[in-house]
Amino acid sequence: MGVPILPTISTTFIVISAVLVAIGWYLIYKRKIEAHKKVMLAAGVAALIFFIIYASRTIFVGNTAFGGPDEVKGYYTFFLIFHIILATVGAVFGIVSILSGLKTNLKLHRRIGPITSLIWFFVAITGVAVYMLLYVIYKGGETTSVIKAILGF
Repeated sequence: MGVPILPTISTTFIVISAVLVAIGWYLIYKRKIEAHKKVMLAAGVAALIFFIIYASRTIFVGNTAFGGPDEVKGYYTFFLIFHIILATVGAVFGIVSILSGLKTNLKLHRRIGPITSLIWFFVAITGVAVYMLLYVIYKGGETTSVIKAILGF
């Protein structure tokens, strides 16, 4: 059996959002403000699509437990919890960054925008790593509740 389609699609959207954020950085560096706004909004939409797919799968199907060897499971769990915390912080910063940019609160936007982008790059990198560990490098374990999938009980 190959990799499951929904996690593959949702992970693709996180990568797309990070690539769009990088393009947005370039555009603002070149002072192309309207293009920057459009690309960053597209990055936000891509991240939102990821979240909708992830949340829907979690609610209706469940999460996949780590199926790799026991000696790797502790490292994976630590890494996954780090990714979840980073993604949550990144999402909050992302919303604030988008809203401050749209409301032209440029003082706030310029202060947190770069931080938000860096957080989001790490979210994308760690998200791909979680996906690879869960579905590509090791065969995924059982599909179960979020708490059981993350903590193993």
